[in-house]
Amino acid sequence: MRTIFYEDGLVKMIDQTRLPAELVIHECGEVDCLIEAIQSLRVRGAPALGVAGAYGVVLAAQENLGLDISVFRSNVKKTSEKVSKARPTAVNLQWGVESQIGIIDGYDDASATLEGLIKNAERISSMDIRNNEAIGKHGSTLIGHGDGVLTHCNAGALACVDYGTALGVIRSAHSEGKGIHVYVDETRPLCQGSRLTAWEMVEEGIPATLITDNMAGFLMKQGKIQKIVVGADRIASNGDTANKIGTYSLSVLAKHHGIPMIIAAPTSTIDYQMESGDEIPIEERDGDEIRFWKGVQNSPLEVDVYNPAFDVTPNENITAIVTEKGVVRPPFKKGLKDIEPVNDRS
Repeated sequence: MRTIFYEDGLVKMIDQTRLPAELVIHECGEVDCLIEAIQSLRVRGAPALGVAGAYGVVLAAQENLGLDISVFRSNVKKTSEKVSKARPTAVNLQWGVESQIGIIDGYDDASATLEGLIKNAERISSMDIRNNEAIGKHGSTLIGHGDGVLTHCNAGALACVDYGTALGVIRSAHSEGKGIHVYVDETRPLCQGSRLTAWEMVEEGIPATLITDNMAGFLMKQGKIQKIVVGADRIASNGDTANKIGTYSLSVLAKHHGIPMIIAAPTSTIDYQMESGDEIPIEERDGDEIRFWKGVQNSPLEVDVYNPAFDVTPNENITAIVTEKGVVRPPFKKGLKDIEPVNDRS
């Protein structure tokens, strides 16, 4: 089952807020519904958000069918801008929307435009799966036999259309018989590791152990972790990488213990317009995500909360960046430039 797909005029997705307790398909026939799904994390993960952005433009086109072509184009572009701004850090969301906006003016009527947008969104969706499989193949070359591999948050099939980026590397290494063991940290405050990554590991029969976030350093000291593989939500042109909050801390621990820190992401996650991670916008979320867990209060309501969803790992803490085009090593500025797509990054 794909994480997100388009069927019968609806964008359908696995509702990740309901996992692991139940597998529910959430359906959206309107743009506002999709924006809510993005902001509430029913659909999440940079690659999946890229596809969600593309499907969002499809929904915008559906809502404006029957209008004069000039009004249709204007309305679709305006509505699509709302989709691209639903979450600020993951550049793939903007990329998915922009890929669609780039083809709107090439059609003479609304119906033909809608058909073109659906076709392009399906192309982006299929490309995501191919890219993830390639990332997995390239990244597996960095994983040794019997390695303990730590991963943070969820960069698996649920964060993409299918297969996954960081978990794509893990899946490939497992399928190659490397006998790896995965350490899944819970990833507070929303526990994407314990709820989603652990669920994927159990579903696929990949040996895994769940740990709390603050256990990672101790496991490194014990020699249980040989590699750290995580995804990314935006990579600056110098290799600085924004990923789920807590990734930076892991990179510092990894550097101290001499453990390779590996980033796995498609080239659509690389923002070549940003010189460094200092420019990456960091989403701040509602403090109640920390004050409460599943509706249960676990801190004083009056306490102030700082809840950034992401942090930035500096390139000097990163060993390698794995994309569908291969493994990039330092110096990242040159390596990432060498794989920069020559068109609209589609």
